[in-house]
Amino acid sequence: MLVLSGVAVVILGFALRFNPLLVVTLAGIVTGLAAGFDPVTVVAMLGKAFVANRFIAVAWLVLPVIGLLERGGIRERARTLIRKMHGATTGRVLTAYFLLRQLTATLGLTSLGGHVQMVRPVIAPMAEAAAERDGPLDDETRDRIRANAAAVDNIAVFFGEDVFIAIGSILLIQGFLGQNGISVTPPRIALWAVPTALLAFAIHNVRLWLLDRRLARRKVAK
Repeated sequence: MLVLSGVAVVILGFALRFNPLLVVTLAGIVTGLAAGFDPVTVVAMLGKAFVANRFIAVAWLVLPVIGLLERGGIRERARTLIRKMHGATTGRVLTAYFLLRQLTATLGLTSLGGHVQMVRPVIAPMAEAAAERDGPLDDETRDRIRANAAAVDNIAVFFGEDVFIAIGSILLIQGFLGQNGISVTPPRIALWAVPTALLAFAIHNVRLWLLDRRLARRKVAK
């Protein structure tokens, strides 16, 4: 059970709002030490894992591009586009993105969205612009809209990617079940992920509908 001490480090570190990279690294070290490895071996394992997965850092090349797009006015363009769509509401904008994100995730295209490349520069400004038709937004309302935009991306890809049979999560589930004597193929796991994805879409649609109602009450209150 001491091996699980790394989980406690993660929970405590995030609760205290420490640097996520520091928390995860410390959790890995604590887990390795609790498993009986010496400090040198633990550090060597961390270094080997970093080198073996260094291709993940390629995604960082997107950041300068997003920065240039924001400097060029992509957020303002997104706002202008929504202002021209008279039937658009915050909930409808986020619902449309949820559907698009989930459908692309089911095809294995999980990199087409994300907080950095889509939510911050495009989706959140569009959702805010839809709500700004009723007047300026206070800080609390703006933060709530941004949080919902981020949640849409997380939930859509989380429940959508399991429908794609060649995703890592499917292979992880298959491996775990196989270790416990349950033989199942990736297509069957993906098939049973479809109802979950549909339920996630339906439930979150209700949440977004309630968000629209809350924003509408804000208009009436004014």
